[in-house]
Amino acid sequence: MWTLLWSGLSAALLSDTLSVRSALELVRNSRTHRLSPDMPIGRSDSVSSHDASSPSRLWWLVGILTVAFLLRAGAATGLQQLLDHYWQREFLISGDAEGYWELAQKLATGEDYAIHTPPRYVLRMPGLPGLLALSITLFGPSLLAARLVLAGVGTCAVWLVYRLGREFVEDPTALLAAGLAAVAPAMVVFSVVVLSETPFAAAMLLSLWAIARLVHRTSVKDSQPVVGTRRNLLAGLLAGAAIALATMMKPSWILAAPFAAACLVLLSKSRTDAKRNSVAGLGILLGTVLVLLPWGLRNRAVTGHFTLTTFWMGPSLYDGLRPGADGDSDMTFFDDEQLSRTMSEYEIDRHYRDRAIEFARENPAAVLRLAAVKFWRYWKPWPNADQFGHPGIAILLGLWFVQILLASLWGLRETWQSGD
Repeated sequence: MWTLLWSGLSAALLSDTLSVRSALELVRNSRTHRLSPDMPIGRSDSVSSHDASSPSRLWWLVGILTVAFLLRAGAATGLQQLLDHYWQREFLISGDAEGYWELAQKLATGEDYAIHTPPRYVLRMPGLPGLLALSITLFGPSLLAARLVLAGVGTCAVWLVYRLGREFVEDPTALLAAGLAAVAPAMVVFSVVVLSETPFAAAMLLSLWAIARLVHRTSVKDSQPVVGTRRNLLAGLLAGAAIALATMMKPSWILAAPFAAACLVLLSKSRTDAKRNSVAGLGILLGTVLVLLPWGLRNRAVTGHFTLTTFWMGPSLYDGLRPGADGDSDMTFFDDEQLSRTMSEYEIDRHYRDRAIEFARENPAAVLRLAAVKFWRYWKPWPNADQFGHPGIAILLGLWFVQILLASLWGLRETWQSGD
């Protein structure tokens, strides 16, 4: 029981830890198989060949992934037992989880993709409900089966940490990063919680890997420019599709598409590189839009308004920028004001978005204060959620976070001093 309790962390922190730690932990901290400073992004051919021919390294990866799944499967079984027989409820963190599960059941049975009364059709992205609906279709409406499916997704995230690492560092360091992700307590437990954090983290890592490979691809000059242009466009489309998949889990990740495309062009070393990278950047934007387009057209069909994400961005923004905001989420204002009785989803979204912008314009000092509070909550070593406020949980998770962060900073220092 304590293993499950002290491993808990707020859902929002999981995607942060997977993204930031997987990037920071990949920093090289050994001097073996260093890449040449003038080599384009990506692992060297010699190191790649050596790693690929090493059966022991492959078995290390298989072992890490096996441990990752066994830990997550054990957490899924243990958590379900605690919920069924000790806490006597369906979900560890209620609210969002109940909504996701309801939407998944409706998808599995062919009902309208909507919840609440009056119905909200564009409240949640369809990524997690679709994944859960697949589990329901294959294994029935079993929460344990769904948690085991999510355990598999969490294990895939560990493999993606390794793959992303291999784009930048030598094999031992990438294996170390994957090993840390495999046994990280918060990542183990939140892999089996019915929330979007773990599927998003996996999809996000997939998109980062695709972008890293794209950067490596565009840094290599092709002997046949026309063929190279087509390959860059295709690589960009694939990266954009991966970004869209992550956006299906969390809509804010859609901003990664224009950001990545802009960086490709603005960080080009020459005009020729800029032209080549602009093709890849265009591919990213097209791939993202094309994958999300069916969702956007569906939204227009059911609400009369087109959006590639959701109509929940306005209330979410106002949650953080409003009178009385303290950095924590408190959506009681939405239930208190009952705007859904007189407004459509689109109108509610615009209404709260306008109020949040007006608050920010009139209270710049409060915005700066809230930004500082959010920054602290974002990086705080221990959980924000009250459910995990036990001192033992905070200490253990805080120690895990701090030791990873310190090791990462040391690795950054070593890399900086070595000039790589």
